[in-house]
Amino acid sequence: MIGTIIGIIFVLIILGVIWWAIQQLLPLIPLPDPFRTIIYVLLVVMMVIIVLWVIAALLGIGGIHVRNFL
Repeated sequence: MIGTIIGIIFVLIILGVIWWAIQQLLPLIPLPDPFRTIIYVLLVVMMVIIVLWVIAALLGIGGIHVRNFL
């Protein structure tokens, strides 16, 4: 149980750093505005899916089993 929580914390830290790096580097790429918006929306959707996966894992540790939604 502790190992799973530590693993989830590491995953969230790594994803947070990747999210920050993409947010910092995206304005430096010369893209038209619609493509930049599309990339940003896809990143947000990906992060929401990962956060939901983490919440489902934490609920599983607590004894509440959630069906796989992916």
